[in-house]
Amino acid sequence: MGGERRLVYCKDERERSYFSRWLSSLKEKKTQARIQNKVRQLRVGNFSNCKSVGGGVHELKINYGPGYRVYFAPEGEEIIVLIGGGDNSTQEVDIYNAKSRYRRYKEND
Repeated sequence: MGGERRLVYCKDERERSYFSRWLSSLKEKKTQARIQNKVRQLRVGNFSNCKSVGGGVHELKINYGPGYRVYFAPEGEEIIVLIGGGDNSTQEVDIYNAKSRYRRYKEND
C-alpha cells in the first residue's frame, strides 16, 4: 500500500459537503486544525482510534474537547469517503445520519 488515499466528500442534494460544513461550523481554528491533522493521518493509512459503527461506516474518535468524531467509509486501498462529524453529545444521531448518508452516496455512485 503506497501513497496517500484520495478523499471523496459525501454531499447533500445541493452539492455541499457534510464534513466541510460541520468542520467550518467549529469556532476554534485550533480545533479545526487538530481534526484536519487526524484526517491527514487517515489518508496515509493510520486508522488508530477508529472503529466500525456498521453499514460500512467507521468512526474516528478524536480525544480533544467534547470528544469529536469524524465519520468516514474506507473504499478499497485508494479512497476514503468523508461523511460528517460530531461530538460525544450527538454521537447516536451522528452515527444514524452517517449511515443514511453513506447508503444514499452508494446508491447514487
